[in-house]
Amino acid sequence: MVESQTTRLQSYIDRLKAGDAKAKDELISCACDRLQRLTRKMLKSYPGVARWEQTDDIFQNAVIRLCRALNDTAPESVKHFLNLAALHIRRELIDLARHHYGPQGPGAHHDTGAGQAETPIAVASETTMDPGKLAQWSEFHKQVEALPAEEREVFNILWYHGIPQSEAATLLNLSERTLQRRWQSARLKIFQAMNGTLPE
Repeated sequence: MVESQTTRLQSYIDRLKAGDAKAKDELISCACDRLQRLTRKMLKSYPGVARWEQTDDIFQNAVIRLCRALNDTAPESVKHFLNLAALHIRRELIDLARHHYGPQGPGAHHDTGAGQAETPIAVASETTMDPGKLAQWSEFHKQVEALPAEEREVFNILWYHGIPQSEAATLLNLSERTLQRRWQSARLKIFQAMNGTLPE
């Protein structure tokens, strides 16, 4: 349950803030399942990147980013930690997309084959094998980062982490109505910024 996970994460965060170096490893270990699900969820939107990188490799790179961030600043709360996790996995995928589908990247010059099955993503009938589509996804993640803090927090919990709205409302100490309002507002802002393209 989210509540028990939240309690455990908070205890590690408290120990980390108190100077317990082992708490950082325990915090990462406790969050690994959540982070791996997030990585796999995001990879479904990056079939082109998935051709070249294994999920575990991307996950490890994101964890390294997260560990570095935790070395600099102890998270203030579970919400802060989950937002930090979403931020670093999001940035890892953006960097991978740029690396593999930039002008000199292998993906930009690789023949995928006309008969190859395509991997669906959240937008109907679209794939990110096209570098232009991949650029749209990179822009999508940038627009998430540009959201007001309260809306970005809700978006991180619901879209990246896939937590049910009722549980997310408890985690964020919000009424479900307030959470839904922020969720709808965040999606509308991204929808407008992306000219009508919004992953579900």
